[in-house]
Amino acid sequence: MKVENYIEINKKTWNNKVPFHIDSQFYDMENFLKGKNSLPEIDITLLENIKGKNILHLQCHFGQDSLSLTRLGAKVTGIDLSDKAIEKARELNNQLRLDASFICCDVYETLKHLKEKFDIVYTSYGTIGWLPDLDKWAEVISGALKPNGKFVFVEFHPVLWMFDDNFTKIQYHYHNEQPIIEEYTGTYANKKAEITTNYIGWNHSLSEVFQALLKNGLQIEHFNEYDYSNYDCFNETVEFEPRKFRIKHLENRIPMMYSLKCSKK
Repeated sequence: MKVENYIEINKKTWNNKVPFHIDSQFYDMENFLKGKNSLPEIDITLLENIKGKNILHLQCHFGQDSLSLTRLGAKVTGIDLSDKAIEKARELNNQLRLDASFICCDVYETLKHLKEKFDIVYTSYGTIGWLPDLDKWAEVISGALKPNGKFVFVEFHPVLWMFDDNFTKIQYHYHNEQPIIEEYTGTYANKKAEITTNYIGWNHSLSEVFQALLKNGLQIEHFNEYDYSNYDCFNETVEFEPRKFRIKHLENRIPMMYSLKCSKK
């Protein structure tokens, strides 16, 4: 695998994951179609009252969270690299008779596809690890926001990505030292899925995230770290409270997520 082909490689990976994710218990499509909101409470609290707000959702996968935002009264545009995911998002939007919009493109190309500015840009959970350059990412966010618009971001903590898959040893660098090029069997939504995919990713330290946002005119108003995950998407987990998961043998000793809220000045 060549790093310069990362978009093509990762797009193929996510296209292959879509049918497994749609059928997984993790995404619980049956209850989602009946009205279940897929957004975690942390995200809803950070977003505040979004009724009537115009939201850009970056790296939206097949649209569950985008459509949940729409159900809460927002006007949502979802962006994702995977054409199979966007195809499913549009299908769900029509099936549920909602009015979200979905665009298939590389996140760095987002501004070329937009004709308006947004009140809120939102992205969450396993997104920036697919991107090599956070300065370009933050430039897209800033360019998409109205003056005084908000950026809401919830992500898995970079400390998590230092470990091997079973959290037995430190395997990767905390900082964005080099691309991570690997093959993976299964998927976080169904670890037993008969699927093997290649991917190219990058670790991003907190300082790299902060500096990219600050350099692009985004003022950090909120930052928090959490010693649990909202999702059971890692190995060796235990659910210690409803919808709160930790690595069993590490308990609450490591951060697992963080959240940021910024304003465009």
